[in-house]
Amino acid sequence: MAVAPGAEAAFFEVLDRHRASLVAALRRGGAEAGTQGTRLASSAEILASIENIMQDIITSLARKEAPAFTIGNRSSWENIKFEDSVGLQMVAHCTTRKIKSDSPKSVKNFALILKILSMIYKLVQSNTYATKRDIYYTDSQLFGNQTVVDNIINDISCMLRVPRRSLHIAVAVPSNIQGIRNIITDAKFLLIVEKDATFQRLLDDDFCNKMSPCILVTGKGVPDLNTRLLVKKLWDSFHIPVFTLVDADPHGIEIMCIYKYGSMSMSFEAHNLTVPAMRWLGLLPSDIKRLNIPRDSLIPLTKQDQVKLDSILKRPYVTCQPVWRREMEIMANSKMKAEIQALTSLSSDYLSRVYLPNKLKFGGWI
Repeated sequence: MAVAPGAEAAFFEVLDRHRASLVAALRRGGAEAGTQGTRLASSAEILASIENIMQDIITSLARKEAPAFTIGNRSSWENIKFEDSVGLQMVAHCTTRKIKSDSPKSVKNFALILKILSMIYKLVQSNTYATKRDIYYTDSQLFGNQTVVDNIINDISCMLRVPRRSLHIAVAVPSNIQGIRNIITDAKFLLIVEKDATFQRLLDDDFCNKMSPCILVTGKGVPDLNTRLLVKKLWDSFHIPVFTLVDADPHGIEIMCIYKYGSMSMSFEAHNLTVPAMRWLGLLPSDIKRLNIPRDSLIPLTKQDQVKLDSILKRPYVTCQPVWRREMEIMANSKMKAEIQALTSLSSDYLSRVYLPNKLKFGGWI
């Protein structure tokens, strides 16, 4: 994250009006939506929940029945509802799937869940923390790869119906985002940058000083949970405009949607993670023609891109974003995409010197 102090007040006139409209919308009835679901489960509650699961397993064994874990199905749109003020949420009474101990297809997964549950119990009981990587390396041969561990941790969080950070499992960005206190900033806006390379380029171009006061954040592609928590924390604390700068391609749009509306896999924790007030600053597909970006700087959409774009266009939140839909239709019709770096075809510092300042000064977001 990069933060900077100081620019002309007149420059931020449109931004200030945008912020005033966001705050007014919160006051009209959305203020409580920003704080719902942020309460962390206590250590005692986590321990009790795990003990109840263990008790159910013992009871099943005593009855000579095969124990099983029942987990909400995180990969079905049937279990998802959409609210404009929150994003994608898992419904209260969702369809579930069973991880059975007597099924050849799921017995290993059952054992791995049991193993990680026992590790979480010890961590919570001793008030210590471990990273996901630490857990993987306790028995890398058993787990096979890090993704297996990540998915199991999310399944456990969903099964216990608690935020993942309550499980005492941390990642690179500090896990206790809610524990951050006494944040002070006079930033006029927060800009989420999709790629680390673009983030570093903006720092090299001294963007923060030229456009201060502002906050820059990057999740280095698809954001991890705690980067999303940090963005949410900054929004809840300051209610400053939040913008995204992503590639004009289906992957960039997907990343932007994760910050704004959440993901299906983490829909059970939507209240803690989404910032529906966020706006798309760039790179817009319509910018490609407007700025006369050379065709040889563009990239044809792949079949995988087209499938991803079709999938996004069918999602429930697109119906309340007709301008976003038009931008995606421009991309679909042109069958071309562009990376943020395509702007360097206009000049090496076009992004930081012209594109972003004009967008921010004149309200070029959607």
